[in-house]
Formats: sequence, structure tokens, C-alpha cells
Amino acid sequence: MPRKTKKGHNAKISLSKIIKVFNKYPKKPLNYKQLCKLLSITLPEERELVSSILSEMSKKEMLSEVGKGKFRLAVSHPKTLEKEYTGVVDMVTTGAAFIITEDLDNDIFISKNNVSRAMHGDTVVVALLEKQSSKSYGSNKIKNRKEGKIISIIKRGKTRFTGTLEISHGFAFLISDNYKTNDLFIPLNHLSGAENGQKAIATLVDWPVGAKSPIGKISKVLGFPGDNDTEAICVLEEFGFPDCFPSKVEDEVLKMDLSISKNEISKRRDFRSITTITIDPDDAKDFDDALSLEKKENNTFEIGVHIADVSHYVRPNTEVEKEAFKRATSVYLSDRVIPMLPEKLSNQACSLRPNEEKYCFSVVFTMNESAEILNTWMGKTIICSDKRLTYDEAQKRIETNEGSFSEEINLLNRLAIILRKERFKKGAIRFERTEVKFELDSEGYPIRAVLKIPKESNKLIEEFMLLANKAVAEKVGLVKDPSKTKPFVYRIHAQPDEEKLKTFSQFIRQFGYQISIGSKKNTTESLNKLLAEISGKPESNVIETLAIRTMSKAAYTTKNIGHYGLAFGHYSHFTSPIRRYPDLIAHRLLEIYLNGNKPENSTLLTLEDDCKHCSEQERKAIDAERMSNKFKQVQYLKGKVGQTFDGVVSGVADFGIFIELIENKCEGLIRLKDMLDDHY
Repeated sequence: MPRKTKKGHNAKISLSKIIKVFNKYPKKPLNYKQLCKLLSITLPEERELVSSILSEMSKKEMLSEVGKGKFRLAVSHPKTLEKEYTGVVDMVTTGAAFIITEDLDNDIFISKNNVSRAMHGDTVVVALLEKQSSKSYGSNKIKNRKEGKIISIIKRGKTRFTGTLEISHGFAFLISDNYKTNDLFIPLNHLSGAENGQKAIATLVDWPVGAKSPIGKISKVLGFPGDNDTEAICVLEEFGFPDCFPSKVEDEVLKMDLSISKNEISKRRDFRSITTITIDPDDAKDFDDALSLEKKENNTFEIGVHIADVSHYVRPNTEVEKEAFKRATSVYLSDRVIPMLPEKLSNQACSLRPNEEKYCFSVVFTMNESAEILNTWMGKTIICSDKRLTYDEAQKRIETNEGSFSEEINLLNRLAIILRKERFKKGAIRFERTEVKFELDSEGYPIRAVLKIPKESNKLIEEFMLLANKAVAEKVGLVKDPSKTKPFVYRIHAQPDEEKLKTFSQFIRQFGYQISIGSKKNTTESLNKLLAEISGKPESNVIETLAIRTMSKAAYTTKNIGHYGLAFGHYSHFTSPIRRYPDLIAHRLLEIYLNGNKPENSTLLTLEDDCKHCSEQERKAIDAERMSNKFKQVQYLKGKVGQTFDGVVSGVADFGIFIELIENKCEGLIRLKDMLDDHY
């Protein structure tokens, strides 16, 4: 399968686009600030990248410096410039690489000999070679793909690396945790007291011409492999997430006025006397959503979806806000949470804890018994939650109709069931994956794998959150006159790629299943039929996982195309501002529009770039969580060596097969060289 270009990385910045600007103004010297303005580039890191590209072009005599920091296209430089591209390096295990560039439909293949001293994640300049590639990559032939050579490195993707130290006589290496990243040569005088076998962080110092490996210096010793804290910090470091807040952020939070004032209450709709509950996982500490229920006349109900008003506390251009944007998301590792906001906000002031007055931003629906929405109101509120329930406690009330607030919970559940049926009728895909959680001992070691199957209480909350997110997106984006469209943050999900669907279809045939690939309606109907068929069967988790991977990745953007998986024409994220930065943006914009105002130009200029940053951080957080979970799986299975388990083949590669254990959903590799009972 040919690899597709990953869109969205520095879309405005490329060598060819910079050259086009210079060609458009051949006699006008331009500095990086003028160039950024012409390319509509506003983010500081992207402006810095433009400056680096100009310096690199000047060194290569592609530009002439006609004044301090001012450049013109060099007259002597040939027109073949269009065959040079900027892009990001994606290394593969063979030592070869692909260059992800916005200027071509497919990535550029770089053979091992032409990678030069580039590393995974670097921004580089690539010159195309005359030949088309026909080399092998894994088990696939890469035919008719443009092939290139890296001619310069504009910017390193990373300069800090985690790994395990191997010390020999006279030298040492940091063996990288990431298989795509080079191992670093560490001179003995740069060990900083680290011992052989320890995990450490190394900073890239240099990579001289002719040297086989980059040179690094140990900047922090983490501890020995297998220790929970050591491994967690390694995961966070690998994906660029800090493990604590800067002191200036903590100091700013300490000085905040977190009290509930009468003056502020007077500006809000008061729900404190209305029955209100929260339903969350049993280990949750930040409760960012609550539901209220009030019976009205004519068998109608007013249902409030109340979301923590984080924007009341986290103001633009503060240290807290800058740090929240940088992180863009909370990260949920197997044994800890790395919050987007400091604990005093996330677990205290903003958390909708029971019997405490809290500021909220709410979406209130008036519904009848058929779950038809008769009216919707949005605005700032104050609430006081009556009860904090776990999912299990709410589920018990649904199943037995006993316990406090059981009447309200069962009514909400009946309405949620109707909403869910209607959503599926309109083409939403019925993903209900089993989640694996590890029960940990006091030292953080896994003692039991627990399969978390979504129940009605989970679905109840999910349905009303979906409804609120949809309502907010429609409030802003659903306009009759396209010229009156207001800028907003949407959560989009494109239709799946047909080639990926075909590959998925071929895979599930091995299990005796099939799907229809044609119209959107046929595809979603057959996918839902498949998901219903496999429910409860050993192969269900494998097939659902692959089905999810077949789907396009959801992302944040200002350019709405709808949400394929949910079958919503307009959808946003509004309901989790404690742990997601895009929700905080949505809150701010919605408040501006509800008040009849317009956002500042500075906000609108960076909005799409902010969306891309949040999407990238979200993907990093998902990868970090997955890596953390894999480590817990290894810890858990370490004590079960020699035991026999039933499993399902979850993947096949030319070097072996991946097996998912049915009992605990742990996945591992059986190498081809170890399969000695037959010829494979």
C-alpha cells in the first residue's frame, strides 16, 4: 500500500512556496518578517523556521543577502529549484526514510545512503533524484515514487532523547527508546555520573561530518529500567510532555481569586436549586460535566448539560493559559494523570464537586418524552451538584431502580436510549470497544487486568455530551447565509479511505465476515452489522481495533466537513475544558458570539494553527498513553512466563505474527525464527 502524505504539518511553509514569493517580487528585498506576512504565518515557532530556511538558502547561494537580514532570489540559481522541497523526516527501521511534504501528493522516499545526518522528525531540504524508486520497504515495493536526497537540515525535530546507557571501555552509547531515533554516542566525560544500564536523558551536542552517530551529553539520570517513575518520565519525555508545572504557573494560580462572588452570580442563570448530579469513573478527580433535570408542564423536561467554566479562571495571555496551550491536553498514563491545568484548578476550583457552588457554561435542552428537542438555551450558570456518582453506582440504579436519584437517572437513561437509536438510524458507527485497565498495587505494579465494557451509565453520559457538543457547533456554524459564517473550532472526521476499507475487508474475510464498500450509507450499515455480529466473540477486539484504524483520524480545524463516525454535520468539543484546550477555545468563542460581539483579529489569525497544534498534541498524548499501557502489559505478563493462554492473531509481518490474548487483551510478538513446529 502506498503511504499517504500526512497533511497539516507546516502547511504554509515550504521551500517552493518561499521561492514563489521571491519570484513574485523579484526586485524587492525581503526579510523574514515580510515573508511571514506574505505567507500569513503568525506562530512564533513557524516564524523562526522561516528565518532558518532563509539562512539555509543563503548558505546554498539560492538567495543573495542585499542588506542585513534582507534577501533576494539569486540570479545565478537555476530554475530547477522547483525540484527541491522542504519536509519532515519519518524514519523507518531499515535506516531509510520518507519525507512528509505538503507540496506533493505522496511522501518522498530517501534511501539509507541519502539520509545524511538527518534524524526522525527533522525539518529538511530534499533534492529530487532523476530516477523513480523501486526499492523495497518491509514487504511492499515502493514503485514509481519520487526519490530524493537530503541536502540540508533546517531544524532538528528533537534535541533531547531518552534511552538506556551502555558503557564500554573508552566510550558509551545511549540506546534510544524510540526505534526510529538514532542511538547517541556519549563521551565518558559527558556521562554526568550516569551508570551502565541506567535510563537517562541525553542532549544532542553535535553530529560531525563523517561520524557514524550523533554525539550527546547526559543531562538527567532517571533511574534503572522497570521502575514505575523512571518509565513514566521516559514516556513523557519521549513525547514532549512535562511531568510538573513551571514555578511561575504555580505561583500565578496561588494568587488567583477562586471564590464565588455574589456579583458574578448575579450575571448567571441560577441552577443551584435544581437536581444536579455528576457521573464519572471511580478514580476521577476532575469532574468537568454535570447533568441537571427538572420536570416541566405538559410532560416536558429541562435537561442541563453543565460544563466547568474554565474560561472564567484561565484568562488569555496569562502564564496558566500559555502552559495549558503548550500542553493542549491532559495525558492519562496507566498509573498517573499529567493534567493540562494545575491541581488547584483541575481538581478543586473548576471541578464540579458535590455540595459546592461552581461556575459553569451550560447547554440546556427542553425535551418531551420522545427526546424531541423543543428548545435550547446556552449561557453562563452557577450550579451546586447534589451527588457524585461513579458509573457503577449509576448503573446499579438503572438496573434496580433503587437508591438516591434513581428516578432522575432512569429518566435520563430512557431519553439517552432514544437519542442513541436516532443517531444510529442517521448513520453513526457503533464502536463500543472493550477497554483494558490494570489494577495496581501500592507501588504501581499491575496485579490484575480488568476489562471495562461500556454500560448504559457510560452511554447515558456520552449521549448528552454528544448532544451538547453538536448543539454548540450548530449554534455557531449552522447559518443560512454562508457569508455570515463565524470562525469556530470544529471536531471533524473525514470519510475513510477506500483503499484502507478494501484492505480491512480482505482481513475480516479470514474470520468469515464481510462489509459493503460503496455509498456512505451502505458502508456504515455494513460496519454496524459487522460490529454487532462480532460482539462478545474472541476476535471482536482485534477487528474493532483494525476498524478504528481504518477510519480517518478525527482532528480540530476551523474548516468544517462534519463528523463521519457520529453522522453529525456540525460537531465541536465543548464538554471537557479541564482536560482539552480546544474546548476552552470553544467556550471563549461561544461567549463572544452569544454576547453579539466579534473575536479579536489576533485570535482569528492564529485559530487554524492553534487547531493543528491541539490535534498534534492529542495524537502525542494517545501515543504516550499507548506506550504506558504496553509497559504495564509487559510488567503484568512478566510474572506469567511459562503459562499458556488462548489468543487471536492481531497482525502479521514478514518477521512474525502478533497475538492478542483473549483473557486480558495483552498483545505480543511471536517471531518467525521462534516458530519451529512447522515451515512458515
